[in-house]
Amino acid sequence: MKINPDMSTLEKEYHTYLQLEKSLSANSVEAYMDDLNKLLNYLRSVGKKPEETGLEDLQEMIAGLREIGISPRSQARIVSGIKSFHRFLCLEHYMQKDPSELLETPKTGLKLPEFLSVDEINRIIGSIDRSLPEGQRNCAILETLYSCGLRVSELIHLRFSDLYLDEGFIKVEGKGRKQRLVPISPVAIREIKLYLPDRNQITVKKGFEDSLFLSRRGTSLSRIMVFHIVKVHTELADIHKTVSPHTFRHSFATHLLEGGANLRAIQQMLGHEKIATTEIYTHLDRDFLRSEILEHHPRNKC
Repeated sequence: MKINPDMSTLEKEYHTYLQLEKSLSANSVEAYMDDLNKLLNYLRSVGKKPEETGLEDLQEMIAGLREIGISPRSQARIVSGIKSFHRFLCLEHYMQKDPSELLETPKTGLKLPEFLSVDEINRIIGSIDRSLPEGQRNCAILETLYSCGLRVSELIHLRFSDLYLDEGFIKVEGKGRKQRLVPISPVAIREIKLYLPDRNQITVKKGFEDSLFLSRRGTSLSRIMVFHIVKVHTELADIHKTVSPHTFRHSFATHLLEGGANLRAIQQMLGHEKIATTEIYTHLDRDFLRSEILEHHPRNKC
């Protein structure tokens, strides 16, 4: 078995293999290299080298894709890329045994979940009339949904005391009352700050003083109201898809992954790991998580 070269050399060799031996088109080569980057990002996050990878590592990666809502079709494409890379490693004698041989390809016959393109997200948010009483609030709601990948229940329970805007994070209480810190983009921070003067003019009902997003009655928004806001602005944007608040969460994960963000970082942002409140100042990954949002979130590039 040959000794593996450094990753840069290995990637170049694989690129040449796809071009010359597989005779793939430029677009196909780019897609396979993109799948390789996803694999390498994941392996780095779990401290593994490609030659050390086992079937269980690959299965965990694909399970992670499923957990964050990546469609079976996209999962199948990534599995194809993973298998191609490991065949190359075996052909070049960098590995003796192919760990991807028994990796199952997700079935693609099921109905694929809807997700929005970056352009469709922009059109939905752009359809909001900020001169209306709820306009700026709705803009802040949709930006926060998409910036942070929140569940609708997490959004409607956001409180002032959950905001750490100077640090660029919000505290979210997810399923099972587990708390996590989620990076929030500068765009969403700006929209929340623009909403606050409108919010301060509302007469707040007792018990809702700390609620961030309020109805006209001075109470926190209901789930149904958020669904209604999404539905209205999807129609105004002339988008003919079944879109719900969860579609924004799914689009958030899809766009970050497709943009090159680390899979484990996306899982953590979606609520797969508990983070204590006090860790906003001490958690070792907080800068890494925030950099993943800033670098890979499409609304930061508008």
